[in-house]
Amino acid sequence: MHLTASQIRQDFNCFGGFGHQGFGYKVENLKNEIAKILGLDRKYSVILVGAGNIGQALVKYSGFLKEGFYITAIFDVDVNIIGTELSGITVSDIASLKEYTWVNDVDIAVLAVNPPNALSMAETLKGLGITNIWNFTPVDINLDGVLVENANLSDTLFLLSFRMNRKASVI
Repeated sequence: MHLTASQIRQDFNCFGGFGHQGFGYKVENLKNEIAKILGLDRKYSVILVGAGNIGQALVKYSGFLKEGFYITAIFDVDVNIIGTELSGITVSDIASLKEYTWVNDVDIAVLAVNPPNALSMAETLKGLGITNIWNFTPVDINLDGVLVENANLSDTLFLLSFRMNRKASVI
């Protein structure tokens, strides 16, 4: 990344001092401090709304669990999917979402519904008190009072294409 040790130390100091000049950092301590900064030192209750192809792929990814993101419920509208199990979790009817949120704390909702339903579902989630959404639909969602991370798969593909072509022009 072409950064000096001094620049990295200065950046870390923005989050508080947890190293010693001239001695460096203990890797385990540094890892723990970065985890605290990122909020990865706790567990999160996550629900998935939309159990189609993208939703199923996300549920099957074991990396989330390792980092403390626990998918506790899955909801869908498709009668062919409702009642089936994905990674040990039974897919529930979206009609039971309200009742679920009354009884269970939800830190994050993963949104993987069809594009025409994305905004209304995000508004429904907000109305149920869910204020953190990881959006996997191709619709950018912005709602007052809700943190939304729009995961645009095309953007990352475009970035790869740019880097690939830039690399080719340098060679």
